[in-house]
Amino acid sequence: MPESDEFRDDLAELLRRRALTEDAARPEAVERRHAAQGRTARENVADLVDPGSFVEYGRFAIAPQRMRRDLEDLIARTPADGLVAGTARIDGKACAVLSYDYTVLAGTQGALGHRKKDRLFELIDRMRLPTVFFAEGGGGRPGDTDYPVVSALDTRAFALWAKLSGVVPRIAVVKGRCFAGNAVIAGTADLIVATKDASLGMGGPAMIAGGGLGDVPPDAVGPMSVQEPNGNVDVVVADEAEAVVVTKRLLGYFTGDVAQWTARDQTALRTAVPERERRAYDVAPVIETLADDGSVTFLRPRFAREMVTALVRIEGRAVGVIANDTRFTAGAITAAASDKAARFLQLCDAFGLPVVSLIDCPGYMVGPAAEAESLVRRASRMLVAGAALRVPMVAVVLRRGYGLGAQAMSGGSLHEPVLTVAWPGAHLGPMGLEGAVRLGLRKELEAIADDAEREARVRQVTAAAQDNARALNAAMLFEIDDVIDPAETRSVIAATLTAAGRPHRSGGRFVDTW
Repeated sequence: MPESDEFRDDLAELLRRRALTEDAARPEAVERRHAAQGRTARENVADLVDPGSFVEYGRFAIAPQRMRRDLEDLIARTPADGLVAGTARIDGKACAVLSYDYTVLAGTQGALGHRKKDRLFELIDRMRLPTVFFAEGGGGRPGDTDYPVVSALDTRAFALWAKLSGVVPRIAVVKGRCFAGNAVIAGTADLIVATKDASLGMGGPAMIAGGGLGDVPPDAVGPMSVQEPNGNVDVVVADEAEAVVVTKRLLGYFTGDVAQWTARDQTALRTAVPERERRAYDVAPVIETLADDGSVTFLRPRFAREMVTALVRIEGRAVGVIANDTRFTAGAITAAASDKAARFLQLCDAFGLPVVSLIDCPGYMVGPAAEAESLVRRASRMLVAGAALRVPMVAVVLRRGYGLGAQAMSGGSLHEPVLTVAWPGAHLGPMGLEGAVRLGLRKELEAIADDAEREARVRQVTAAAQDNARALNAAMLFEIDDVIDPAETRSVIAATLTAAGRPHRSGGRFVDTW
């Protein structure tokens, strides 16, 4: 470039204005953010994306408030209208990144910010870009004056964002306070990563008070002590730095295989499950042993704890895992567990992730209390989601596979997965064996007057049923495909998924938000 062109007035003005959009131009705002143990929007974006890859859209937008504020003040204090947005690469893969800027009008949604979202969401659809959205902020902004508006209900951003469901994977990151429209952005995403100090709610304190519901501190609206166990948030982390690490890992499951991996000694699986059928155990170590080292991310771990959902890698390939945790309701499928698993199956199916189902299930939870949770409908949801799978499923019966619950865990039938195998100590049956004995021999048992003698008869017949229910007997009748050494499980899964090939994504299915 000729020296005379370096200092042209138009270029100098551009560089001056560009500098005003950077954090360095607002040291006091940045200092306040850091004092609150937070990072700026641009710091989070820079940490997330590959260096030099971010192409920003709408950097020079400002809050549309010229009717009541000085233009230079808006340029200095409302850069990008509080929404940093653009395309980038994350670990070499193309993506889109958007971030509300809490240092600009508390991260509220401005009129130009909505237009930027419209633009980005349409590009995300056209370019099929996986997306990360840092959603912190206070919801809609009432102070914009430059646009005539009555209701603003014709805003398209929420519909455009929702239409991306099942089209591209979308991860929302929430730190601090995230209310109203910002919370809807998070809630409409496929996965939510939240810091432990986040407060997530459909209405902030002003809306709560305006509705006559009293004065509620912002941090008490939807704290993680509520939003993690109720299942609204997928992963809770310590801070934004950890949120970025987790988000990169989550995004990676949807963007391809990895070439380098290691795994644990698989012989540990031979003793991972107790021999006693009623002894509870933690299934997480089984999943972590089967998976590539360091590749496991558990989703919604404190919600419906009887059902485990996790994203993992096996020989570098991303896989979804569902598993029963016998420490909670003995691993029986509750209404909440079915919701959790069904939605996870939809997520895996939408983005081409095979599913591995680790079964140790006594069936569906039953009884009046369970039925009061709309069990009939909600439990059936898991069967519908499993039957609709277009991706391959591999089912492994670890110890117990009883009743409709075991069928739900295997996509509706033991022959729905591309492979169904069992470990040698496993047992299978149409319902829990002791319950089947008491039901089938009810008249005979009623005829036995002595309680001890009656229970001895139950134990005798149950033992015979237990022997008949062994996995090897089920395999002899070809109800399952094979019985394997637990140490072979990982290699069998990997070989089967290789044989199944890559599932074809036909699109057209959204992923339920719940």
